[in-house]
Amino acid sequence: MASDRAATLRAARARRRRRDAARSLAMVKFTIDELRKQMDHNKNIRNMSVIAHVDHGKSTLTDSLVAAAGIIAQENAGDARLTDTRQDEQDRCITIKSTGISLFYTMSDEDLARLPKNVPRDGNNYLINLIDSPGHVDFSSEVTAALRITDGALVVVDCVEGVCVQTETVLRQALGERIKPVMTVNKLDRCFLELMLDGEEAYQNFCRVIENANVIMATYTDEALGDVQVAPEKGTVCFSAGLHNWAFTLTVFAKMYAAKFGIDQDAMMGKLWGDNFFDPKERKWTKKNTGSKTCMRAFVQFCYEPIRRVIDAAMNDNKDKLWPMLEKLQVKDRLKPADLDLMGKPLMKRIMQTWLPADVALLEMIIYHLPSPATAQKYRADTLYEGPLDDVYANAIRECDANGPLMLYVSKMIPTADKGRFLAFGRVFSGTVQTGQKVRIMGPNYVPGDKKDLYIKSIQRTVLCMGRRQDAIDNVPCGNTVAMVGLDQFIQKNATITGEKDVDAHTIKAMKFSVSPVVRVAVECKNSQDLPKLVEGLKRLSKSDPMVQCQIEETGEHIVAGAGELHLEICLKDLQEDFMGGAEIRISDPVVSFRETVNGTSDHICMSKSPNKHNRLYFQAVAMDEGLAEAIDNGEVTPRDDPKTRGRFLADKYGWDKDLGAKKIWCFGPDTTGPNLIVDMCKGVQYLNEIKDSCVAAFQWATKEGVLAEENMRGIKFEIHDVVLHTDAIHRGGGQIIPTCRRVLYASALTAEPRLLEPVYLVEIQAPEQALGGIYSTVTQKRGMVIEETQRPGTPIYNIKAYLPVMESFGFTGTLRAATSGQAFPQCVFDHWDMLNSDPLNPDSQSGKLVKDIRKRKGSKENVPPLNEYEDKL
Repeated sequence: MASDRAATLRAARARRRRRDAARSLAMVKFTIDELRKQMDHNKNIRNMSVIAHVDHGKSTLTDSLVAAAGIIAQENAGDARLTDTRQDEQDRCITIKSTGISLFYTMSDEDLARLPKNVPRDGNNYLINLIDSPGHVDFSSEVTAALRITDGALVVVDCVEGVCVQTETVLRQALGERIKPVMTVNKLDRCFLELMLDGEEAYQNFCRVIENANVIMATYTDEALGDVQVAPEKGTVCFSAGLHNWAFTLTVFAKMYAAKFGIDQDAMMGKLWGDNFFDPKERKWTKKNTGSKTCMRAFVQFCYEPIRRVIDAAMNDNKDKLWPMLEKLQVKDRLKPADLDLMGKPLMKRIMQTWLPADVALLEMIIYHLPSPATAQKYRADTLYEGPLDDVYANAIRECDANGPLMLYVSKMIPTADKGRFLAFGRVFSGTVQTGQKVRIMGPNYVPGDKKDLYIKSIQRTVLCMGRRQDAIDNVPCGNTVAMVGLDQFIQKNATITGEKDVDAHTIKAMKFSVSPVVRVAVECKNSQDLPKLVEGLKRLSKSDPMVQCQIEETGEHIVAGAGELHLEICLKDLQEDFMGGAEIRISDPVVSFRETVNGTSDHICMSKSPNKHNRLYFQAVAMDEGLAEAIDNGEVTPRDDPKTRGRFLADKYGWDKDLGAKKIWCFGPDTTGPNLIVDMCKGVQYLNEIKDSCVAAFQWATKEGVLAEENMRGIKFEIHDVVLHTDAIHRGGGQIIPTCRRVLYASALTAEPRLLEPVYLVEIQAPEQALGGIYSTVTQKRGMVIEETQRPGTPIYNIKAYLPVMESFGFTGTLRAATSGQAFPQCVFDHWDMLNSDPLNPDSQSGKLVKDIRKRKGSKENVPPLNEYEDKL
């Protein structure tokens, strides 16, 4: 027995030794202390995010940069996807949360020899804080959070699919935050292995992709940024194959050929792109194709063809041809002996990684063309800081001054390994943040000089984000990203942090998101003892995601609202597994909120008596003029307007009587700003103004919970025609008037052809021509309507815009993909409200069924109460 146990122990020890040896091989090439030293040289820091459309290869490309810093082994790069930290990200192969990682590189002098003159540099070590962001439209709030704390962006575009909807959205967000883009055309291996494009086709394809991206950049550009357009000959475009871990910019080839042609490197770079042709037989450069067989475009001849020859030889195991080529390229000496025996794809991958390593090309582009914090904060300070742009804080941000007052923006909360605690992740814009320092935490609603949304607390620890793990660090100077422990109770989603003494500091501007939460589900526990867990879980959930909204309805339901189906699914999974410790929850079908309106005018003037039979109110409901509800929503007509201007606006645009619009509108509702009105049409009635307050209160109540299904009303104008009141004030108090007024409002709404309004999405679909049939049939089957279709120039891809009712949108993506065999990509955004034409008072109509369902869900009686409950006879 004992000998067996000793043997097992020995084996375990040997295993552990082997594992440690393997670990030390893939040793990180830098220590935390080196990183910390480097943080002080803000000219040599680059903060960047990787942004792109979904599945264009962001995380895979990030891996090659991580591998170059020695955090993962070069062999695993491309498959490890180190920045996809969560299990479900690895399973679904999509990025859900943006993840930060800090990388440290030492560059040689020859690498930095061609650094542009206007880029300041401070030694040869560089620190790159990189954030990998998701590409899904549902998670675009994560992209906004990532962009806020970086200065540069690497835009990844698939060379086959080209610039897509989401590429445009993220580029627009980036340029709105004044972030400088560089671009990489990814998935080049598809050109060689799948599409077998010849050189000229490939060149035209790349040209089109780069041009499309430049058009978007030119559209949304900001004067302060200067020219942001990218071009391969400037070195701001890189060509990469993330999965196989190789990439090149034109500099790599220019270096190779400059000596051969005896011209300098910059001139050679200009020759390698655009309309430059070379004829090796004549040894002549020309600006257009001479038509002779040997005359070829320089990019094709000197960059594309050599790569293609190497790849073909490797894939076909043609080693007699391959080794001489590699010796010429001086690659063969760099291969390990074991690599020479590989065959097919692994051999190709190995050779390409050795010849054109991805990190060299990407790093050159990042270091040469993306700004350091010292440069970027000069032009970003104006868009970041809320307060006066000449105070101490704005100047410290502009100068990126490590000794100035602390200004730090927390853009998102990261859940940690121990459940329910969060790290506050953000960027230091000026000053230095330290462990144990006492700070002022100012939420988004903070107003200087006020106590609202302000906490003064100390930071327990400052840590660095390294992908899956965090490393403690004493202090972090400005220009760097940082995560802080111990602030999660005081920050809801984002906040500005300043030093304890800086009482007059303003906040840093809140972020603008490009999507809004319209899909809602109700959540309840299966087991009623778990209710406290659920409430606590919802609080944590709303912290963990910049976009999601959690609220409690009057009916006691817990509502979670998200940007779309996928977003909600991920949020609810997090809620159940991470924030509630696996307690079971019941999730209702997605709920869509409706609005109630009227389609005509009340067929007679409705009257209600007060409970003591001494007061009578006469009202009528009228449908609001077309476009007026939208004008109220957009803030063109508000209760705070000057009455005269409002009267003129309503008279000119909607043909109202001038006096009505100016003096006779009592109030707007619900919530005093909504798109419903009470208008006073009486002539010379006694005591009318004394009951005004009671009527307004009743009106707010009635418009918040309409008569059909207790949903908000919208687009109804209630007219007061006559009021008969008791002479004695005591008999016409609030208790008598409010219920009466609410009843008469309901009665007049019921007699004016009541209708339901449903919300409608605007869907953008991208698809190739052969998928159009499937799209049209799916959209019409879901009660949708196609409003425009445009073809993208130079591609077989169409852009289709359609209206789709929100309640039909659940499962729409799945159905659409099934109908078009996965070729169509839909993206939905809320657009407007649309009237359902059937009569909700008829229980067999579509609206009638909806009303019944909503009432059942809210726990009121199933049928709409009859008119005589609300209306009285004389």
